[in-house]
Amino acid sequence: MTYLLLPSPLLGPTSWARVAELLDARVADPRGATTSADVLAAYVAAAEGLSDVVLVPHSNAGLYAPLLGARIGADAVVYVDAALAGDGPDTGLAPEGFLSFLRGLADAEGLLPPWSQWWDDPVVDLVPADGPRLPLTYFTSRIEVPPGWADRPSGYLAFGDTYAEEIAFARTHGWPLAALPGRHLHQLVAPADVAAAVSDLAARAAAP
Repeated sequence: MTYLLLPSPLLGPTSWARVAELLDARVADPRGATTSADVLAAYVAAAEGLSDVVLVPHSNAGLYAPLLGARIGADAVVYVDAALAGDGPDTGLAPEGFLSFLRGLADAEGLLPPWSQWWDDPVVDLVPADGPRLPLTYFTSRIEVPPGWADRPSGYLAFGDTYAEEIAFARTHGWPLAALPGRHLHQLVAPADVAAAVSDLAARAAAP
């Protein structure tokens, strides 16, 4: 199998760099994308020439995995502390409650600060302070969700209970689950543990 690691467009490929080395994986690079269509195009481009692909989306990238997986014929998806698309037929890129928080961060031109400036968390210091700046409109757009996506081979790796609803969704759909206690960027703190968990979940998800 070939791993394609999908970073959130808010973080960029740096967030997956250490795990990529351990898994001999390719990392998508959505930097410069400011719309959901641009992000999806960057993910599709990263899959070019790959076969037997296992998608490994983190955070916001999880919302793209159902459509991307269908587009490229991925063998499986291992979601890592990631948002899930729900039952479709499309999904927003941020829940309404979180949009209120984002509106308070946007400047007069509607641009958000880099993700590292959203939080008071020492782990955030592990990502570049001059990371991508997305427009608020990115989070008010929606992307297509293919029917039956949750029945495809999938697994979920959680770093805590931030995504409790997503963990429950995965459990309900019979996906293999794993947990590594940590914060949202635990792949930068314990890359070997995360790589091992991703590999194990990929094998379990793809098993007959």
